[in-house]
Amino acid sequence: LVPPSPHPPISITWMTRVARLLREQDLEASSAQVIEAVRLAESLAALRNLSLPGLPELNEATQAVMCFGSDLPMQLIHDKLIVGENLGKVPLGTPMVPLQQDLQRQQKRLRMPAETTEKMYDLDLRKENDLARSHLLHRLNLLDIPWGQFQQTRGKKGTFHEFWLVQWHPEFVLNLIEAGIWGNTIGDAANTKACSLADKASELPALTTLLDKVILSDLPDAVIYLMSRLQNAAALTSDVTHLMNALPPLANIMRYGNVRQTDTAMISHVVDGLVARICINLPAACASLDDDAATAMYENVNKVNNAINLLQNQEYITTWRQVLLQIADNSNVHGLISGRCCRLLLDARVLDTTEVARRMGLALSSATEPYTAAMWIEGFLKGSGLLLLHDDKLWQVLDNWVCTLSEDLFLVLLPLLRRTFATFSAPERREIGERVKNGVDGNVSNVGNYGSDINEENAVLVLPIVKQFLGV
Repeated sequence: LVPPSPHPPISITWMTRVARLLREQDLEASSAQVIEAVRLAESLAALRNLSLPGLPELNEATQAVMCFGSDLPMQLIHDKLIVGENLGKVPLGTPMVPLQQDLQRQQKRLRMPAETTEKMYDLDLRKENDLARSHLLHRLNLLDIPWGQFQQTRGKKGTFHEFWLVQWHPEFVLNLIEAGIWGNTIGDAANTKACSLADKASELPALTTLLDKVILSDLPDAVIYLMSRLQNAAALTSDVTHLMNALPPLANIMRYGNVRQTDTAMISHVVDGLVARICINLPAACASLDDDAATAMYENVNKVNNAINLLQNQEYITTWRQVLLQIADNSNVHGLISGRCCRLLLDARVLDTTEVARRMGLALSSATEPYTAAMWIEGFLKGSGLLLLHDDKLWQVLDNWVCTLSEDLFLVLLPLLRRTFATFSAPERREIGERVKNGVDGNVSNVGNYGSDINEENAVLVLPIVKQFLGV
């Protein structure tokens, strides 16, 4: 006979720990469920000719009885119990790779212990210690060791704040060993790898993106090498879309580089060349585009416009607005781009509403293909409908164009128009619908007096189509 064990069966001990964990997370876990889960695990083991239930049997029983078949609590059990969060330590004298030694020294100096629990860091880049923490996290990401995840967080004003979600994983030690081929310290390794990535990058946007990461990592030697590669690539690049994609990261570096005490003199020289070449080549690049190419160019024009406004260089701004005007005047330009250029010029107050209404009238005239006119409307209005609500002239031009469309043509263009109006906020769409419902007299000044000749019965018949048009 086998004497009884003084300890309870492992299945009971395990299910008790699972129930305790679930209760700590405010999840249901009763004693009856523990008993039923233990019985189910033992029954599964018997069916599989096992003397004792193993981890698969315990997990299946736990999921069926205590998690009601859900995978989410099982993920919690896996992280907290099966894997665990306790991180072991080795004696200080234990041999380790130089890169790991350097990281441990920096973690101690910057008071950033390696912990398996998530922790949010709010770094003030005006403080020396927080700036050094930011440099370390950026360098580790460059080495493919994502100890910290950069967070896009709103609520803090100013450009001197960074938010990082930091969590250490044991496998990062293996990543450190693999990164040891680049250098013996975090800074040297990141610098060497950045130069290697620069050699492999063949396109200008990839180089500018890498330059942004290198500057955030505070690697002066890599910055110098990248600037040399960037100048050579910019001189050889003939694709204007590559030039346009390369400008925003550089503009961001120039605008906010002073927060990190970054020398932007070298970057300024490259930006001068990029802006000049974009302004020279863009008008020709915008001509005779199909819909897909026009959509991509639309996004690039928006990016470059934001970048130039961010740089706050009056010479850049003047030249850029002249290019936008040249594109808007070109009849061979796709309606989506032409309409967007017109909107950007209106927002910059280069064109007034009277001139924009004239241009819109030409774009929506009977001589223009209805599909081209609809694309012009999308480029002009996409993202904001307030302009229609506050400018009676533009409203009247658009209203007259819609009224000239035949029923069949209106139904063909309806998906495109709905796509445009879907980019408006819900209050904007609701107010536009109310204005159409009430006529031009509703909450705005009259542009054309409809008087009392409106046939209300016919107007009611139009409302379902108007609602479908607005997506409300």
